Amino acid sequence: MNIPQTDLPGGGAAGSGPAVAGGVDGRASRWQSHREERRRELIKSARKAVHRLGSDASMEDIAAAAGTSKSVFYRYFGDKAGLQQAVGEVVLSQMQRRIQEAAQSAQTPREGLLAMVSAYLQMAETSPNVYTFVTRYSPGDATSGTIATAGALGHFFAAISDMIARPMRSHLGDSAGREAVIGYWPNAAIGLVRNAGEQWLASPESPDKPDQAAMARQITDWLCLGIAPELRPAPPAPAPPSAPT
Repeated sequence: MNIPQTDLPGGGAAGSGPAVAGGVDGRASRWQSHREERRRELIKSARKAVHRLGSDASMEDIAAAAGTSKSVFYRYFGDKAGLQQAVGEVVLSQMQRRIQEAAQSAQTPREGLLAMVSAYLQMAETSPNVYTFVTRYSPGDATSGTIATAGALGHFFAAISDMIARPMRSHLGDSAGREAVIGYWPNAAIGLVRNAGEQWLASPESPDKPDQAAMARQITDWLCLGIAPELRPAPPAPAPPSAPT
């Protein structure tokens, strides 16, 4: 059977003589590079489409915005959960680098926390649709896809937790209770940052909604001080001046 030239990965023709091992490896390598480049292009197109269309954009909507068919996306990513996983790996990797760069310029653990919280909120606020797309599962997602997407997100927050623990480890030294703080507090801090940040991100604009910088300071205060300052009893009101006699 004659195989069309275009069906061969390297563009070579069938029946053109014995294959040379190096040539086969070269064609396979070029084909793999082509697939990886195409995959990157599709991820970039999907990210732009979600940014514009919203986090609930369907595979068909995303493919149309990318100027291709949804079968192409299914071929490269399997299903929507696979696309979420792929886009999430890129977005979260960029966010992680940004947070790490911000933390490295800090002089104290508290400054480091503020820098990381600020970078996290800035990145999420830049494209809330994309952030939601990679951190929230669509109804009807397959269980395996949900686990895969959660794995990418879990890896990101595990890395951030380790970044928080490092300055704390250096600051605490060999003090009593050091291991308990380093073992539990960073994960608890991540939960607070993520939940407060996502609620802030989803809140409609209003005069009462803090801006990104104010929200970052508030979250950092909660991490370092808790809500103890808000629980202090208010000072008694000054007594009214007495009437002249």
